[in-house]
Amino acid sequence: MIEKYGSERAKGSDNVSGAGQRPVGGTPYITAVEAAAYLRLKPTTLAAMRVDGSGPSYYKVGSKRRGKVLYTYADLDAWIGRYKFGSTSEYAR
Repeated sequence: MIEKYGSERAKGSDNVSGAGQRPVGGTPYITAVEAAAYLRLKPTTLAAMRVDGSGPSYYKVGSKRRGKVLYTYADLDAWIGRYKFGSTSEYAR
């Protein structure tokens, strides 16, 4: 079962791919592929952002090279919230 997260997203959403939706119940952690879909990015874009430090906070669970990268919805929402603008004149901030 999937429910829309947040009333702001649910209103007028053009969501047809499942992006921006959370599973009900279960773990608070999601994989990099799920995080990319939630943000409507390609997994490779999210991986590149991890390398250069421009992406959302993440957890690396396990050994260094083979560890699993995990995200939380709270971290994804906080990161994407930094890119909310009211007009194009705000981009320079």
